[in-house]
Amino acid sequence: MKGTIIYHSPACDMQLEWENDTVTALKPVATGIRSGAANELTALVFQQLNEYFKGTRKTFDFPYQLHGTPFQETVWAALREIPYGETRSYKDIAEAIGCPRAFRAVGMANHANPIFIAIPCHRVIGADGSLVGYGGGLGMKKLLLELERRNK
Repeated sequence: MKGTIIYHSPACDMQLEWENDTVTALKPVATGIRSGAANELTALVFQQLNEYFKGTRKTFDFPYQLHGTPFQETVWAALREIPYGETRSYKDIAEAIGCPRAFRAVGMANHANPIFIAIPCHRVIGADGSLVGYGGGLGMKKLLLELERRNK
């Protein structure tokens, strides 16, 4: 069974997609998406997101399934290693996965991240410390980073 439901966060509305007992996507909501019915999985995800936005949750443990290339999945695994409240550059991630020249490819993998916040692509910044590229918009990226710094 598949479903879509909307989560109303302090940052933006998010579209949560699920299939059977795993999350398949969590992303900024697309206009015109109708929200489906809640279930046990969506209740768990909403609870964890609420805790995150209150500053009491640092990691997520709801079940999710990723569909990406081996390179993307390697990048997404590296993103999950960035501690709450900290940031890394695209170059840092490229070096961490053993591909030091692949910082642009790391950016593309970030862009393809299907489960934002839980796979914290918002913690990746430019080499000069600037906020660059985020699917939810730079305003949301700034909000998430400030939330994490306050509650570190």
